[in-house]
Amino acid sequence: MAVAAAVLAAGRGARTGEQVPKPLLELRGRPLVVWSLDAAHASGLRPVLLVVGRHGKQVAEWAPPATMIVPSRRWRRGIARSLRVAVQALEGWVQVTAVCIGLADQPLVSAEAYRRLAAAHEQGAQLAVATYDGQRRNPVLLARRLWPEVRDLDGDVGARALFKRHEVVEVDCSDTGDPSDVDTLADLEALERRVRDHEQGDNR
Repeated sequence: MAVAAAVLAAGRGARTGEQVPKPLLELRGRPLVVWSLDAAHASGLRPVLLVVGRHGKQVAEWAPPATMIVPSRRWRRGIARSLRVAVQALEGWVQVTAVCIGLADQPLVSAEAYRRLAAAHEQGAQLAVATYDGQRRNPVLLARRLWPEVRDLDGDVGARALFKRHEVVEVDCSDTGDPSDVDTLADLEALERRVRDHEQGDNR
């Protein structure tokens, strides 16, 4: 039994209003996608996929060598397309029984969150989600037996579309990191302050 990790970085990112692709916006001097990939790789899950779309080549250049780059050629159709190409890329990895899905615009999701979802799968979970103070966020774990349903998704419908059809195992990750999205530059500035304050607190 093995669990893969997939970081989705194919979206339009229009709300940031920047010419720079959203995954390449910097938090503390490092692109958001680097933060997300570092967590996925540090989790020990393998393989680690990066799904790219808009500005895919630019974004992929920041991925560590061990990352599997998966293009989503129909990224304009929404997040469902990214999920579909992720599971399709893993079909031939017969030892992989589930995949943990993370997002490139949630840079403070930690490696431990991925590990806790993988542990839940080892205990039998087929569909699991990380929770933070009781709120369902990311990553989300999808067992292989659910992948045919993932391939039927379309538009801006993510893995949560499956929550209405299947039992969902909630995995508390409140103490592992921060699932905040970077949808706007204001969001990025808020995260920048949060990380800076945390670093300063550690140095006191």
